[in-house]
Amino acid sequence: MKDILDELEARRLAARAGGGERRVAAQHAKGKLTARERVELLLDEGSFEEFDMFVAHRCTDFGMEKERPAGDGVVTGWGTINGRQVYVFSQDFTVMGGSVSETHGAKICKIMDMAMQNGAPVIGINDSGGARIQEGVASLAAYGEVFQRNIEASGVVPQISLIMGPCAGGAVYSPAMTDFIFMVKDSSYMFVTGPDVVKTVTNEVVTAEELGGASTHTRKSSVADGAFENDVEALAEVRRLFDFLPLNNRQKAPVRPFFDDPTRIETSLDTLVPDNPNQPYDMKELITKVADEGDFFEVQKDFAGNIIIGFIRLEGQTVGVVANQPMVLAGCLDIDASRKAARFVRFCDAFEIPILTFVDVPGFLPGTGQEYGGVIKHGAKLLFAYGEATVPKVTVLTRKTYGGAYVVMASKHLKADFNYAWPTAEVAVMGAKGAVEILYRSELDEPEKIAARVKDYEDRFANPFVAAEKGFIDEVIMPHSTRRRVARAFAALRGKKAVMPWKKHDNIPL
Repeated sequence: MKDILDELEARRLAARAGGGERRVAAQHAKGKLTARERVELLLDEGSFEEFDMFVAHRCTDFGMEKERPAGDGVVTGWGTINGRQVYVFSQDFTVMGGSVSETHGAKICKIMDMAMQNGAPVIGINDSGGARIQEGVASLAAYGEVFQRNIEASGVVPQISLIMGPCAGGAVYSPAMTDFIFMVKDSSYMFVTGPDVVKTVTNEVVTAEELGGASTHTRKSSVADGAFENDVEALAEVRRLFDFLPLNNRQKAPVRPFFDDPTRIETSLDTLVPDNPNQPYDMKELITKVADEGDFFEVQKDFAGNIIIGFIRLEGQTVGVVANQPMVLAGCLDIDASRKAARFVRFCDAFEIPILTFVDVPGFLPGTGQEYGGVIKHGAKLLFAYGEATVPKVTVLTRKTYGGAYVVMASKHLKADFNYAWPTAEVAVMGAKGAVEILYRSELDEPEKIAARVKDYEDRFANPFVAAEKGFIDEVIMPHSTRRRVARAFAALRGKKAVMPWKKHDNIPL
C-alpha cells in the first residue's frame, strides 16, 4: 500500500512541476507566473479541486510518444472566489508551449460541460503557442469542440478570459466569444496571423506588441475589455469583477453588505452641469457619487471614451451603468460607442443585471467616415439591445438629448421603466440654433431676428417639461437626490416580469 501511495505522491509532484525548473525559471524571467501560481492567486486559498492531473496526449507521430507530460499543458478544475463556485482552466506554457492537443482540448471541454451542468462561471487563462502541429487536424478539432461550448455557454454562465501570454491563430476565437477579455501589458498578445505572416503577405513590418498587444486591443480594436500591469493585478481585478456577476442566468448577482445610506444627498451634483451648454463635465463624477461607497468597475475604459460602461452597486445589488461622457466628442454616439454599449447592455440583460443609463447626448457623430463605416447599422445595435432588454431599466437625463440619439439611449419608447430628468435637461429634435436655421431660413440675413428666435426656441424647448407633459419623462428630479431616486426605482422594480414574443432568437443588426 505504501508503495502505491508513494507513487501517487511522486506522480503528483511531477505533474505540479510542469515543464521543469528551467522552463519555470524562464516563465518567471518574462515577468509571468506559472499556470498553477495563477490558479492559486485567482481562487480562494485551499479551494482548488483539480481534474485530470494525469491526462497525457496520445500522439505517436514525430517521436511524440517519448514525451508524455502529465496534464498535457493545461491545469483544470474548480474552486471558489469569495466562497462562490467557479470553473477554471489555465494553460501551462512550460509544457510544450501550452500547445493545444486533442487531450488538452478535451480537458477544457470537460470543465466547460461541468460549468454548464452546475450553473457556475468559467474563467480561462490563456498562455499558449497555439495548435500542436504534430497532431494536425486533431488539434484543430479540439479547438472546434471548445468553440462549440463557448457558444452554448454564452448567456447561460458568465465566461471570462485572461490573456497572459501568446494567443494566436484559431486560439483567439475562444476568448472572442467570452463575455470579458483581460490582457497583461507587455507579456500578452492576440492575433489571427502573426507578424511573420503579415510581412510575407502584405509587406507590413510590425512587432507582436504593435499587432496584437494589450494597448492595441484595449484602445484600437476593442477586442479586450481591460489591460493590467502584471499577472497579479489582472487576477485581483478579475476577482473583483466576479463579485459583481451572478453564477448563471437563473440566479441574481450576489447582494453584498453596504455601508452607504441609500438616501444620501449629494449637494455637489446640483452644480455638476455647467451653465455654459458647450462646456464639458465628467460623467464619472455622477456615477461614483451615485454608487455604493463610490465603487465603480469600469469596462473598456480605453476605447470609445465618449461612452462609459461598467458595474456599480446600489443597496448592495449589482447594476450595469451606461453613460454618455461629455468630456470626449461631446458625448456623441458613434460606431465604436454604439458597439461597446450594445454588447454590454446585452450582457446585462442575459444575466438579469438591471441597467442604469445617464444621458447627455447631442446626437450621432456626423461625417463620411461614420456613414461609410455603417453608423446606421452600428447605431441600430444599441437601439436593438435596449429595446430587447427586459431587465429593470432606469434612465436619468442630465443635460441634453437630441434627435435619434434621444430615442436610442434607453428612452421611454424603448420600454425603460423609470425615466428621470434633471431640471437642466432638454429633449428636442436638435439644438436651438440648428432648429431655428431650418424653421426660419428666410430670416438668416437678420442676426437680431435669428437671435430672438433662438431665445424663444430655448425658452420653449430647452427644458425637460415638454417631454414631461407628454409622459415621456416620469419625473423631474433634483440632481442632489439622484442616488435616492435611482435606488428607490430599482427597489420598486425587483419583481419586474417582462415577456417578449416567442422566437427562436432575434436577428440583431450585426
